[in-house]
Amino acid sequence: QVQLVESGGGLVQPGGSLRLSCTASGIVFSSAVWSWYRQAPGKQREWVAAISSGGSTKYADSVKGRFTISRDNGKNTVYLQMNNLKPEDTAVYYCNRPQGAWNSAKTVYAWGQGTPVTVSS
Repeated sequence: QVQLVESGGGLVQPGGSLRLSCTASGIVFSSAVWSWYRQAPGKQREWVAAISSGGSTKYADSVKGRFTISRDNGKNTVYLQMNNLKPEDTAVYYCNRPQGAWNSAKTVYAWGQGTPVTVSS
């Protein structure tokens, strides 16, 4: 049974940093592209960043230069380092394996519970 568990969210002031983690179990993790997504209150879920099995990365324009995605295949874990956070980054953050394109809204697995991030002073 596939399980995705996100963690690391919290309340942070604008300009602050957080590091999110997502651990996957029940699957072959190392050979796939993995992405982070987020869903702000009242908005659709959106793609944030992706990383290939070889470590290549892509980012949404809204987070480029501030967020860094990485992975540890030995731990079946993907990370999202978020720096210089802004109030508009407030959302619940999820990880998943995208279907097709790296930024696809369609994903291979069911969503985990996500980890909430609130950026506020």
